[in-house]
Amino acid sequence: MKWIYSLSLAVSLAVQPAFADDMFGPHRLTPEARDAFVTDLLAKMTLDEKIGQLRLISVGPDNPKDAIREMIKNGQVGAIFNTVTRPDIRAMQDQVMQLSRLKIPLFFAYDVVHGQRTIFPIPLGLASSWDTEAVARVGRVSAYEAADDGLNMTWAPMVDVTREPRWGRGSEGFGEDTYLTATMGSAMVKAMQGKSPADRYALMTSVKHFALYGAIEGGRDYNTVDMSPQRMFQDYMPPYKASLDAGSGGVMVSLNAINGVPATANSWLLKDLLRDEWKFKGITISDHGAIKELIKHGVASDPQDAVRLALKSGIDMSMGDEYYSKYLPGLVKRGVVSEAEIDDAARHVLNVKYDMGLFNDPYSHLGPKESDPADTNAESRLHREDARDVARKSMVLLKNRLETLPLKKAGTIALIGPLADSQRDIMGSWSAAGVAKQSVTLLQGMKNATEGKATLLYAKGANITDHKGIQAFLNLYEQAVSVDSRTPQQMIDEAVATAQKADVIVAAVGEAQGMAHEASSRTDLTLPESQQKLLAALKATGKPLVLVLMNGRPLALTHEYQQADAMLETWFSGTEGGNAIADVLFGDYNPSGKLPISFPRSVGQIPIYYNHLPTGRPYNSAKPNKYTSHYYDAVNGPLFPFGYGLSYTTFSVSPVKMSSATMPRNGKIEASVTVTNTGKRDGATVVQLYLNDEVASVSRPVKELKGFQRIMLKAGESQTVRFPIDVDALKFWNQKMQQVAEPGKFKVMIGLDSARTQDAEFTYL
Repeated sequence: MKWIYSLSLAVSLAVQPAFADDMFGPHRLTPEARDAFVTDLLAKMTLDEKIGQLRLISVGPDNPKDAIREMIKNGQVGAIFNTVTRPDIRAMQDQVMQLSRLKIPLFFAYDVVHGQRTIFPIPLGLASSWDTEAVARVGRVSAYEAADDGLNMTWAPMVDVTREPRWGRGSEGFGEDTYLTATMGSAMVKAMQGKSPADRYALMTSVKHFALYGAIEGGRDYNTVDMSPQRMFQDYMPPYKASLDAGSGGVMVSLNAINGVPATANSWLLKDLLRDEWKFKGITISDHGAIKELIKHGVASDPQDAVRLALKSGIDMSMGDEYYSKYLPGLVKRGVVSEAEIDDAARHVLNVKYDMGLFNDPYSHLGPKESDPADTNAESRLHREDARDVARKSMVLLKNRLETLPLKKAGTIALIGPLADSQRDIMGSWSAAGVAKQSVTLLQGMKNATEGKATLLYAKGANITDHKGIQAFLNLYEQAVSVDSRTPQQMIDEAVATAQKADVIVAAVGEAQGMAHEASSRTDLTLPESQQKLLAALKATGKPLVLVLMNGRPLALTHEYQQADAMLETWFSGTEGGNAIADVLFGDYNPSGKLPISFPRSVGQIPIYYNHLPTGRPYNSAKPNKYTSHYYDAVNGPLFPFGYGLSYTTFSVSPVKMSSATMPRNGKIEASVTVTNTGKRDGATVVQLYLNDEVASVSRPVKELKGFQRIMLKAGESQTVRFPIDVDALKFWNQKMQQVAEPGKFKVMIGLDSARTQDAEFTYL
């Protein structure tokens, strides 16, 4: 990564601001200078030009390039998204600079969620690394590649806490935990934006989806949320706040309603909380088409009413529809909306353009025309080494019976499954400008690892699904899933014949990337029936069975857990996924990932999450009692708990040592354990700190993550891991919506997952 920083520095020193129009010219990037500049600019703008700045449009069938150029010339566009090549971006910026009256630059945005051209693991996989430096590296590389394409903003990171695996967009987030999500989101923002979003290889972030999108009822996308203030501020709001405190210049507003009020029309959310209480100074952007949707939400009577509600509630920029430009002039003329309100929204848009450095140089992320790559998709533009390393860190070993893994690079190995050779699926959803043909499949990765050492056999074995309706759904907008022309039985027969020739079977199963995407909510979290039948046939061969899971959400894998000798969760691991998975399977890398979200045994357990509130009749599996909180028809508790993950070595954790039995008011205390690598391999693990407020004015979760450290230990090595605990770790929102830390006893739990911990106690005075 050092070469990125040196190149960025060289470019910034060599290229001085190129734009010195009479109206603008070089500017100091300070809040005071920005405010004066934007105030002066607003005074020169017509109402139509101000409204034009509030329009964010996408290049596509509804807005062909010729039509967009005309709108740009007339000052009717403030920003563009879904254009990702330098020539296209330069041509649009040229329209502004050459033909528009005030020459206010456009900014260009895109969904750079887990990589731009080099695709990294999906965010749920990144969270599994529990490694903030790995997440920061993804942010830096992503920003570099996106800025190198001419982009200025990304719709990321997504910091929606979710305990709802039925929701397809959980793949874009960091899991079920508030603390982990806030930590990862903050790291991503800082890495992408760097010291300033105006820097050559920096990218302004737009944190999403504000707010509570991960808590939608039934896990059904675009649905509603109804939530108490305590839960809202205790569990769901902190990651947004942390990302904004980290400097995110933008906020994308969510599509859901909150306690009956759509976020797009929620002045409490966007003004009282975001602007007044949190002091956010950046830009708010609606999600795609959200203003139109206020009519179907039942809070706006017609398009004019929807626009009135959105603008007055605090939506600065309208994404993907023409409502602002079409209806705001008339609303102002009738006095329904004031020009001062238009000025306020336009100011926020102009402020972020200033912060991006666009008034100094509208071409700052483009460079000179002659620097454009001859091949936009050139191999030389990728960061494969980074992608491979981060992908390995994201993988979670779920089971390893009798040390089935790591595999030996010898004998005969059968690789079977519908995901074994899919370049598109290994990249996952929202894969930005990534090119599927450049991704490494598991088949190719295992070929690379075993060449000249072992015999590798391959059979597809099954389609992702044989359900015609789901196949059609997945292929609705692109040919995303290929359907084999053979019958399911013919494919299974080939797979069994292949497996019988092998010493061990590796089965690549899970979801197509389109099954864990926006608008891809599921009621059934088991593997598709086609894959279940394949696994049953493979198990019947009696050969050792290793499952490589590719998926974008927790799946219900109770039966597969019984079938498999080993299970490796790889999520959708990105451009270098195949090589990274092979590194782990063959022991060239010792897995160290931990789950950022609980895996249920069945969909009937949902929601199931580790930091739940206690009940007056808690269930005790060691001493079961009928009249306790449990299901009588299944094992209670998750199949795999939050924070869980195995290694090819073993670790022990000593009893917790407290620096003091008491913690003074507003003081600090330290908890420590000694972790020892008790196995024969070097390996990394994640040590996790949880707290429980034993008696409080309101029920508090049975445990909450409050710290973690990733450590690397050689075989036989020990390390003392220390966790400072301060008053902030004890605070919660009480019944009066005051954030307090109450005196009393606190339980300290430290372990390698949320279920198995060493415990101690202290008293907060």
